[in-house]
Amino acid sequence: MTEQGRRGRPPAPSALGDPEREPQMMNSTMDMMKGAMSSSDMPMKDMDPMMMQEAIEALTACSQACIMCADSDAGEGMGRCAGLCANCADVCDTMTRMLLRMNGMDPQVMMSMMQTTIVMCRACSAECMMHAEMSEHCRMCAMACDQAVMAMEKMMSAMSEAMPMA
Repeated sequence: MTEQGRRGRPPAPSALGDPEREPQMMNSTMDMMKGAMSSSDMPMKDMDPMMMQEAIEALTACSQACIMCADSDAGEGMGRCAGLCANCADVCDTMTRMLLRMNGMDPQVMMSMMQTTIVMCRACSAECMMHAEMSEHCRMCAMACDQAVMAMEKMMSAMSEAMPMA
């Protein structure tokens, strides 16, 4: 029996996978970030919220690709790759949470964490590229890592311009 048949109405669409609601959710998130960042005492008040959103999305995609790759690697006996992917996912998750905590942001700590994220993503990408020809999940993981690196480099450049380092 279908969901509609059990309840007498069609299932409510979720935001994920619903093309009509996804832009609304992104706009809502962007509005929330703009509002939070507009405070005069906010360290990141001069940052572009769209760029921050792009960085968060790149980090999230990288984390997801790394988790999937680590899981597949473990089943294929590729321990080093699995370990690097798992560590990269953890670093990307932490970086994402730090970007979302605007009130607790310290510019020097943030720059250091972004540099750490770049180094971790580059190491993971390099390892995965060694297996990319024989492993689709490694190829996809390497691409996601490279996107995260580009997003972090863009954020670091913008932060250097927008915020004086103490």
